[in-house]
Amino acid sequence: MKKTFLFLAACALSMFANAQILEVVSTQKLPAEQGTLWKVAGFSPMGDYILLTDSYDKGLVRYDLATQTKKVISEGVGAGWAVKISKDGKNVVYREKTMDANKITRSNIYKHSLVSNQRSLQAKAQVGMTELVDKSAKVDITINTDLHIVLVRNGKNIVLTPSGANERYIDAKVSPDNKHIIYRVSGKGCYICDLEGKNVRFIASRCHAPQWYDNNIVVGMYDRDNGHEIYASRLVAVSADGKVKQNITEDASLALFPSISEAGDKISYTTPAGELYIINITR
Repeated sequence: MKKTFLFLAACALSMFANAQILEVVSTQKLPAEQGTLWKVAGFSPMGDYILLTDSYDKGLVRYDLATQTKKVISEGVGAGWAVKISKDGKNVVYREKTMDANKITRSNIYKHSLVSNQRSLQAKAQVGMTELVDKSAKVDITINTDLHIVLVRNGKNIVLTPSGANERYIDAKVSPDNKHIIYRVSGKGCYICDLEGKNVRFIASRCHAPQWYDNNIVVGMYDRDNGHEIYASRLVAVSADGKVKQNITEDASLALFPSISEAGDKISYTTPAGELYIINITR
């Protein structure tokens, strides 16, 4: 009787852990040049375009989803890393990385208007490759050169180390309601905490490149490699309490670097071969 109860409990837990929280309506492959290893750098707030960069974050390209046309924004090194798109989708802020005579990495920060197709220099020769911060936002987040989380609130920088000062933090992002932070600890997994760096909860051992779908769901990639190449990768949706997980794609899809439209109706991803896909989603 005890074994039967434990078996039924395990089955119930398995069913619960794999419950559906997002529904895939359709998947569309976008036309792209063969041999170009694209990845998605950002999704426009209106869902009308995505920003593309190469696998090394070199260059930045606007891809119009309606016309399936591309327009180059930058060919600079580092231009595709941690890009910021304005709330109206009309401006893109990015960097172009250089290395000086002392081999110190510096970045020029540019704002590019998608309306006029003109760019303006915002900051010159910034040291390092820390993420861009939206100073107009009430809450934003970045990772500093010590690989610690920096919360920018009302113009003030607050260093957070919710899982310990000796850990290396990556992929930190603030939830849409500005109440929680998702982040990864190198080699340990994905976590969520509040804006004070407290109430830490573990949500997944492997949820790379996590993105907030909404305030209660996170989408990331579960990728595996052999040290030379990625042989399996799928997109996963995880509830913010870590109790419910759902596979959005299969391992064979080799889905990488998800990006989510503001409306939550589209998730884009790329593959190691540089293929581009859009998944249409409902709740």
